[in-house]
Amino acid sequence: MDALLAALADPARWLLVNLLAERPRSVGVLAQLAEARQPQTTKHLQALERAGVVTSQRTGQRRIYALRSDPLRDLAAALGRLADTADQADGPRSTFDRYGLSLDAERFAAAESGWADGRSFRFLRSLAAHPELVWRHLTESPLLARWWTPDDLRVAELVFEARPGGRVLLEYRDAEDADGSALTAGRAEGVVDDVRPGEHLAYRLSPLLPDGRLAFTAHVDLGLRPTATGTDLDVRWRITDSTVDSADFVAGIEIGFGQSLDKLAATLATHPTDTGSTK
Repeated sequence: MDALLAALADPARWLLVNLLAERPRSVGVLAQLAEARQPQTTKHLQALERAGVVTSQRTGQRRIYALRSDPLRDLAAALGRLADTADQADGPRSTFDRYGLSLDAERFAAAESGWADGRSFRFLRSLAAHPELVWRHLTESPLLARWWTPDDLRVAELVFEARPGGRVLLEYRDAEDADGSALTAGRAEGVVDDVRPGEHLAYRLSPLLPDGRLAFTAHVDLGLRPTATGTDLDVRWRITDSTVDSADFVAGIEIGFGQSLDKLAATLATHPTDTGSTK
Protein backbone atom coordinates (compact mmCIF):
# COMPACT_ATOMS: atom_id res chain seq x y z
CA MET A 1 0.00 0.00 0.00
CA ASP A 2 2.86 2.41 0.80
CA ALA A 3 4.42 1.87 -2.63
CA LEU A 4 1.07 2.44 -4.32
CA LEU A 5 0.42 5.66 -2.43
CA ALA A 6 3.93 6.93 -3.20
CA ALA A 7 3.49 6.14 -6.88
CA LEU A 8 0.11 7.86 -7.12
CA ALA A 9 1.27 10.93 -5.20
CA ASP A 10 3.20 12.31 -8.17
CA PRO A 11 0.96 14.52 -10.38
CA ALA A 12 2.60 13.28 -13.59
CA ARG A 13 2.01 9.64 -12.66
CA TRP A 14 -1.54 10.42 -11.58
CA LEU A 15 -2.19 11.87 -15.04
CA LEU A 16 -0.87 8.69 -16.64
CA VAL A 17 -3.18 6.61 -14.43
CA ASN A 18 -6.13 8.70 -15.60
CA LEU A 19 -5.13 8.24 -19.26
CA LEU A 20 -4.73 4.48 -18.80
CA ALA A 21 -8.12 4.26 -17.10
CA GLU A 22 -9.63 5.16 -20.46
CA ARG A 23 -7.79 2.48 -22.43
CA PRO A 24 -4.40 0.74 -22.73
CA ARG A 25 -1.89 2.97 -24.53
CA SER A 26 1.65 2.92 -25.81
CA VAL A 27 4.48 4.85 -24.21
CA GLY A 28 4.74 7.18 -27.20
CA VAL A 29 1.04 8.06 -27.18
CA LEU A 30 1.04 8.55 -23.41
CA ALA A 31 4.00 10.93 -23.69
CA GLN A 32 2.15 12.96 -26.34
CA LEU A 33 -1.08 13.12 -24.36
CA ALA A 34 0.78 14.06 -21.19
CA GLU A 35 2.85 16.63 -23.09
CA ALA A 36 6.01 15.12 -21.63
CA ARG A 37 9.26 13.67 -22.95
CA GLN A 38 9.15 9.96 -23.70
CA PRO A 39 12.13 8.97 -21.46
CA GLN A 40 10.53 10.69 -18.49
CA THR A 41 7.17 9.10 -19.26
CA THR A 42 8.87 5.69 -19.39
CA LYS A 43 10.37 6.25 -15.92
CA HIS A 44 6.98 7.17 -14.50
CA LEU A 45 5.36 4.10 -16.06
CA GLN A 46 8.08 1.86 -14.68
CA ALA A 47 7.47 3.30 -11.20
CA LEU A 48 3.75 2.62 -11.55
CA GLU A 49 4.47 -0.92 -12.71
CA ARG A 50 6.74 -1.58 -9.73
CA ALA A 51 3.92 -0.38 -7.48
CA GLY A 52 1.59 -2.88 -9.15
CA VAL A 53 -0.89 -0.37 -10.50
CA VAL A 54 -0.11 -0.91 -14.19
CA THR A 55 1.03 -3.82 -16.34
CA SER A 56 2.71 -3.82 -19.74
CA GLN A 57 3.50 -6.02 -22.73
CA ARG A 58 5.61 -5.52 -25.82
CA THR A 59 3.85 -5.55 -29.19
CA GLY A 60 6.36 -5.32 -32.01
CA GLN A 61 8.34 -2.12 -31.47
CA ARG A 62 5.86 -0.69 -29.00
CA ARG A 63 5.31 -1.28 -25.29
CA ILE A 64 1.66 -1.06 -24.32
CA TYR A 65 0.62 -0.19 -20.77
CA ALA A 66 -2.72 -1.02 -19.13
CA LEU A 67 -4.20 -0.12 -15.77
CA ARG A 68 -4.68 -2.79 -13.10
CA SER A 69 -7.94 -2.03 -11.31
CA ASP A 70 -7.61 -4.35 -8.32
CA PRO A 71 -4.96 -2.31 -6.47
CA LEU A 72 -7.08 0.82 -6.95
CA ARG A 73 -10.16 -0.96 -5.62
CA ASP A 74 -8.14 -2.16 -2.60
CA LEU A 75 -6.95 1.39 -2.01
CA ALA A 76 -10.49 2.73 -2.34
CA ALA A 77 -11.71 0.15 0.18
CA ALA A 78 -8.94 1.06 2.62
CA LEU A 79 -9.75 4.76 2.29
CA GLY A 80 -13.43 3.98 2.76
CA ARG A 81 -12.66 2.14 6.00
CA LEU A 82 -10.64 5.12 7.22
CA ALA A 83 -13.55 7.44 6.42
CA ASP A 84 -16.01 5.12 8.18
CA THR A 85 -13.79 5.04 11.28
CA ALA A 86 -13.54 8.84 11.33
CA ASP A 87 -17.29 9.25 10.84
CA GLN A 88 -18.48 6.72 13.42
CA ALA A 89 -21.40 8.00 15.44
CA ASP A 90 -20.37 9.64 18.73
CA GLY A 91 -16.72 8.92 17.95
CA PRO A 92 -13.66 11.14 18.50
CA ARG A 93 -14.26 13.10 15.29
CA SER A 94 -17.84 13.82 16.34
CA THR A 95 -16.54 15.10 19.68
CA PHE A 96 -13.94 17.22 17.86
CA ASP A 97 -16.64 18.81 15.71
CA ARG A 98 -18.92 19.47 18.69
CA TYR A 99 -16.08 21.11 20.57
CA GLY A 100 -15.27 23.22 17.51
CA LEU A 101 -18.82 24.58 17.38
CA SER A 102 -18.77 25.33 21.10
CA LEU A 103 -15.34 26.93 20.80
CA ASP A 104 -16.47 29.33 18.08
CA ALA A 105 -19.47 30.40 20.15
CA GLU A 106 -17.53 30.89 23.40
CA ARG A 107 -14.70 32.83 21.72
CA PHE A 108 -17.26 35.13 20.15
CA ALA A 109 -18.89 35.70 23.55
CA ALA A 110 -15.63 36.32 25.44
CA ALA A 111 -15.46 40.06 24.87
CA GLU A 112 -14.45 41.18 28.37
CA SER A 113 -13.49 39.91 31.81
CA GLY A 114 -16.41 38.32 33.63
CA TRP A 115 -18.09 37.35 30.37
CA ALA A 116 -18.95 33.84 31.63
CA ASP A 117 -19.59 34.65 35.30
CA GLY A 118 -22.78 33.04 36.53
CA ARG A 119 -22.82 30.38 33.81
CA SER A 120 -23.87 27.02 35.18
CA PHE A 121 -23.77 23.42 34.07
CA ARG A 122 -25.56 20.41 35.52
CA PHE A 123 -24.69 16.74 35.15
CA LEU A 124 -26.85 13.85 36.35
CA ARG A 125 -25.72 10.23 36.48
CA SER A 126 -27.29 7.09 37.94
CA LEU A 127 -24.37 5.00 39.18
CA ALA A 128 -24.41 1.26 39.84
CA ALA A 129 -22.66 1.43 43.21
CA HIS A 130 -23.56 2.34 46.76
CA PRO A 131 -22.80 5.91 47.95
CA GLU A 132 -19.79 4.85 50.03
CA LEU A 133 -17.99 3.46 46.98
CA VAL A 134 -19.02 6.42 44.82
CA TRP A 135 -17.65 8.72 47.51
CA ARG A 136 -14.30 6.98 47.43
CA HIS A 137 -14.11 7.47 43.65
CA LEU A 138 -14.84 11.17 44.16
CA THR A 139 -12.27 11.77 46.89
CA GLU A 140 -9.42 9.23 46.75
CA SER A 141 -6.69 10.26 44.32
CA PRO A 142 -5.87 6.77 42.96
CA LEU A 143 -9.55 6.20 42.15
CA LEU A 144 -10.08 9.75 40.85
CA ALA A 145 -7.19 9.22 38.45
CA ARG A 146 -9.14 6.42 36.74
CA TRP A 147 -11.86 8.73 35.47
CA TRP A 148 -11.23 12.43 36.09
CA THR A 149 -10.26 13.42 32.52
CA PRO A 150 -11.98 13.44 29.12
CA ASP A 151 -11.49 10.46 26.83
CA ASP A 152 -8.43 11.84 25.02
CA LEU A 153 -6.48 12.79 28.17
CA ARG A 154 -4.87 11.04 31.12
CA VAL A 155 -4.07 12.18 34.64
CA ALA A 156 -0.39 13.08 35.06
CA GLU A 157 -0.53 14.50 38.59
CA LEU A 158 -3.39 14.54 41.06
CA VAL A 159 -3.83 15.74 44.63
CA PHE A 160 -7.22 15.73 46.35
CA GLU A 161 -7.29 16.38 50.09
CA ALA A 162 -10.85 15.53 51.10
CA ARG A 163 -11.24 17.97 53.99
CA PRO A 164 -12.44 21.58 54.20
CA GLY A 165 -9.58 23.75 53.06
CA GLY A 166 -7.86 20.75 51.44
CA ARG A 167 -5.74 21.21 48.32
CA VAL A 168 -6.85 20.13 44.85
CA LEU A 169 -4.43 19.81 41.94
CA LEU A 170 -5.05 18.17 38.59
CA GLU A 171 -2.56 18.01 35.72
CA TYR A 172 -3.38 16.10 32.59
CA ARG A 173 -1.65 15.08 29.37
CA ASP A 174 -2.62 13.55 26.06
CA ALA A 175 -3.71 9.95 26.63
CA GLU A 176 -1.22 8.75 23.99
CA ASP A 177 1.70 10.79 25.36
CA ALA A 178 3.29 7.73 26.97
CA ASP A 179 6.68 9.25 27.82
CA GLY A 180 5.45 12.70 28.82
CA SER A 181 7.50 14.47 26.15
CA ALA A 182 4.56 16.40 24.66
CA LEU A 183 3.29 19.66 26.11
CA THR A 184 1.07 19.43 29.19
CA ALA A 185 -2.56 19.50 28.07
CA GLY A 186 -3.73 21.39 31.14
CA ARG A 187 -3.39 22.06 34.83
CA ALA A 188 -5.92 23.17 37.43
CA GLU A 189 -5.66 24.11 41.10
CA GLY A 190 -8.30 24.52 43.78
CA VAL A 191 -9.52 24.02 47.31
CA VAL A 192 -12.14 21.82 48.99
CA ASP A 193 -15.05 23.73 50.56
CA ASP A 194 -17.39 21.12 52.05
CA VAL A 195 -17.11 17.44 52.90
CA ARG A 196 -20.01 15.28 54.11
CA PRO A 197 -18.93 11.69 53.41
CA GLY A 198 -21.37 9.77 51.24
CA GLU A 199 -23.66 12.79 50.87
CA HIS A 200 -22.10 16.03 49.66
CA LEU A 201 -18.81 17.37 48.30
CA ALA A 202 -18.00 20.90 47.17
CA TYR A 203 -14.77 22.38 45.87
CA ARG A 204 -13.42 25.21 43.73
CA LEU A 205 -11.20 24.44 40.77
CA SER A 206 -9.40 26.93 38.50
CA PRO A 207 -7.79 25.91 35.20
CA LEU A 208 -4.48 27.69 34.60
CA LEU A 209 -3.67 29.61 31.42
CA PRO A 210 -0.27 28.98 29.79
CA ASP A 211 1.17 32.03 31.58
CA GLY A 212 0.03 30.72 34.98
CA ARG A 213 -2.97 33.03 35.41
CA LEU A 214 -6.35 31.58 36.41
CA ALA A 215 -8.72 31.12 33.47
CA PHE A 216 -11.81 31.07 35.70
CA THR A 217 -13.02 29.52 38.93
CA ALA A 218 -15.45 26.62 38.81
CA HIS A 219 -17.56 26.11 41.91
CA VAL A 220 -18.32 22.39 41.78
CA ASP A 221 -21.08 20.92 43.96
CA LEU A 222 -21.70 17.16 44.07
CA GLY A 223 -24.71 15.59 45.78
CA LEU A 224 -25.15 11.85 46.32
CA ARG A 225 -28.51 10.15 46.89
CA PRO A 226 -28.87 6.40 47.52
CA THR A 227 -31.26 4.47 45.29
CA ALA A 228 -32.44 0.89 45.03
CA THR A 229 -29.84 0.20 42.33
CA GLY A 230 -26.96 2.37 43.54
CA THR A 231 -26.51 6.13 43.69
CA ASP A 232 -27.84 9.17 41.89
CA LEU A 233 -25.08 11.73 41.41
CA ASP A 234 -26.05 15.37 40.86
CA VAL A 235 -23.15 17.65 39.84
CA ARG A 236 -23.49 21.40 39.42
CA TRP A 237 -20.84 23.76 38.05
CA ARG A 238 -20.95 27.55 38.45
CA ILE A 239 -18.37 29.87 36.90
CA THR A 240 -16.88 33.01 38.42
CA ASP A 241 -13.77 35.14 37.76
CA SER A 242 -13.81 34.36 34.03
CA THR A 243 -11.11 35.99 31.91
CA VAL A 244 -11.24 36.78 28.21
CA ASP A 245 -8.74 33.97 27.61
CA SER A 246 -10.92 31.36 29.31
CA ALA A 247 -13.15 30.66 26.28
CA ASP A 248 -11.23 27.54 25.22
CA PHE A 249 -11.71 26.02 28.68
CA VAL A 250 -15.37 26.97 29.05
CA ALA A 251 -16.10 25.48 25.62
CA GLY A 252 -14.93 22.07 26.83
CA ILE A 253 -16.74 21.83 30.17
CA GLU A 254 -19.94 20.14 29.01
CA ILE A 255 -18.20 17.66 26.72
CA GLY A 256 -15.12 17.03 28.85
CA PHE A 257 -16.69 16.61 32.28
CA GLY A 258 -19.56 14.68 30.74
CA GLN A 259 -17.06 12.19 29.30
CA SER A 260 -15.34 12.00 32.68
CA LEU A 261 -18.58 11.09 34.42
CA ASP A 262 -19.31 8.49 31.76
CA LYS A 263 -15.93 6.92 32.58
CA LEU A 264 -16.85 6.98 36.28
CA ALA A 265 -20.16 5.27 35.52
CA ALA A 266 -18.41 2.61 33.42
CA THR A 267 -15.82 2.00 36.14
CA LEU A 268 -18.47 1.54 38.82
CA ALA A 269 -20.61 -0.65 36.57
CA THR A 270 -17.63 -2.99 36.20
CA HIS A 271 -16.88 -3.14 39.95
CA PRO A 272 -20.09 -2.03 41.73
CA THR A 273 -19.25 -3.63 45.09
CA ASP A 274 -15.48 -3.20 45.21
CA THR A 275 -14.55 -2.29 48.76
CA GLY A 276 -10.81 -2.78 48.54
CA SER A 277 -8.66 0.06 49.92
CA THR A 278 -6.44 2.02 47.57
CA LYS A 279 -4.27 3.30 50.41
